[in-house]
Amino acid sequence: MYINIIYTSSTTTTAVVLYTVGMTILYIVLGVLVLLIVWVVFAYNHFVTLVQRTKEAWADIDVQLKRRYDLIPNLVETVKGYAAHEKTTFENIAAARSAAMSAQGPEAKGQAENALSGTLKSLFAVAEAYPELKANQNFLSLQGELSDTENKIQAARRFYNGNVRDLTTAMQVFPGNIIASTFHFEAQKYFELGDADAAAREPVAVKF
Repeated sequence: MYINIIYTSSTTTTAVVLYTVGMTILYIVLGVLVLLIVWVVFAYNHFVTLVQRTKEAWADIDVQLKRRYDLIPNLVETVKGYAAHEKTTFENIAAARSAAMSAQGPEAKGQAENALSGTLKSLFAVAEAYPELKANQNFLSLQGELSDTENKIQAARRFYNGNVRDLTTAMQVFPGNIIASTFHFEAQKYFELGDADAAAREPVAVKF
């Protein structure tokens, strides 16, 4: 009977140990799962924030571009008053402006803006031949507004591209790339203005 008691006690102790070990493993597994879920939620929300910031940055660019589109017809009308015969230049500007307004997405928009800026340079080249036009206060005012808008476009472009860079980096590094792939987050295009686009990279300035 004494042996039986010892055996029963040993069996009970073993069971308690096994139960304790089992529960410890269970708690560890549950803890790891909870941490994993928390990390996934945090990582997902981080990507959502990056995407939202990128969209807001693009909206800022869009606001400045629309302001630019509104200024151009007034500028053209002012120049027409002195150089009505420059019909081809005016038509090219109108066509480029229309194309830029209808372009969708950073890549297409950038190309269209480059083309529009090229036509604007030809407009200011025309203005150089008319001293009275260069002294016109309305022309000077519009030129100043356009120059200010170009600066704001550049500032908005840098801010947008910075957000695109942050999003791209987060999508490429481990383990963020797993979250991006799992939840189908997409990289955004940079808004690039070509080196030849002096009218946008630098304020439009005609020295009088």
